[in-house]
Amino acid sequence: MSVQYDVIVIGGGAVGLATALQLTSRNPRLKVIVLEKENAVANHQTGNNSNVIHSGIYYKPGSLKAKNCIHGYNLLLNFCRLHNIPHNICGKVIVATDEKELPLLKNIFDRGQQNGLQNLKMLSAPELKEHEPHVAGIAGIHVPQTGIVDYRVVAEKYAEVLQQQGGEVHLGEKVIDIQFNTEKAVVVTQKASYTGKLVVNCAGLYSDKIARMTSSQVNVKIIPFRGEYYKLKKEKEYLVKTLIYPVPDPNFPFLGVHFTTMVGGGVECGPNAVLAFKREGYKKSDINLSELGETLAWPGFRKIVAKYWRTGMGEMYRSYSKAAFTAALQKLLPEIKEEDLVEGGAGVRAQACDRTGGLLDDFMILEEKQAINVCNAPSPAATSSLSIGETVAELVEKRL
Repeated sequence: MSVQYDVIVIGGGAVGLATALQLTSRNPRLKVIVLEKENAVANHQTGNNSNVIHSGIYYKPGSLKAKNCIHGYNLLLNFCRLHNIPHNICGKVIVATDEKELPLLKNIFDRGQQNGLQNLKMLSAPELKEHEPHVAGIAGIHVPQTGIVDYRVVAEKYAEVLQQQGGEVHLGEKVIDIQFNTEKAVVVTQKASYTGKLVVNCAGLYSDKIARMTSSQVNVKIIPFRGEYYKLKKEKEYLVKTLIYPVPDPNFPFLGVHFTTMVGGGVECGPNAVLAFKREGYKKSDINLSELGETLAWPGFRKIVAKYWRTGMGEMYRSYSKAAFTAALQKLLPEIKEEDLVEGGAGVRAQACDRTGGLLDDFMILEEKQAINVCNAPSPAATSSLSIGETVAELVEKRL
């Protein structure tokens, strides 16, 4: 006889694993399984980002991002301390380089205070230099809560603890179909079929496709945006002490190129944000014509192009021009030279877009009778993962 599960979680990234972990922590009797299509956990968004522990300063007060980031931040730090995962609460500065950015900077500061962040400090130009001696800016904010960690290590520990608590993680199992009847769901992979009472979709870059297996009412499309990084040469790492961010464009859901120290040493510079021609397209040469065609055909994407084509062309230009990428970094650190940068890695962000061209700014969870779909969980989802997992676990408990 096949094993019957209470909950089948699809996706072995930080959010899927944290959800399964919270379920087994809250109710050890639940039979929970995580299905991951890759042969390791955290192979995509979780394992290919800037590894920042986000403070929650940017997010609209009361939003799912604000609530889950602040709460998730504390849960994550407790988890890291409990399991001796290396991390560093080093703080960061957000830097205004132009007069027109000052109202935006003040708005970010106010949001941070409304979200309950303590000890934020507005910085004058001389005070900025005290934190980051090589930065160029007319004002800034010091955010002491921000930190760094390796989220792949975090996710691997989630999986380890989950299995110690009786949960299962099955790797190399790509979901190809989901079937429902009145009492159960059957999740079909290329290897086996799994029967459960409830399906939780945390499939990241493919979350919309999995959601469409559970419902005909999914009105968002995941648009993949690749973020490319450079690294500072070793002899130039002294230019960056902690984390240095620009004031983000409020109309674009990305934070702009920034400098991030890494928990294992080194400094990353980036990322930009360019359309990926494949959902898991980490290289410029990665193209999937079917997936690209779906993106181009989505009415919301065409509206994004109409609204943001100048911004998009600038990002694309920086993708192909190291000189242009360097010029963007020089706004924050004028001493950076093109030869100081060596090519780094890349990540792909799963950004949900609705039919009207809206790039969803908040986390999105869609509920069906036998399925819960986490359909938009970009940054700060890794920071927020244990809190998102808690939120989803509460929804599951109401069903079971």
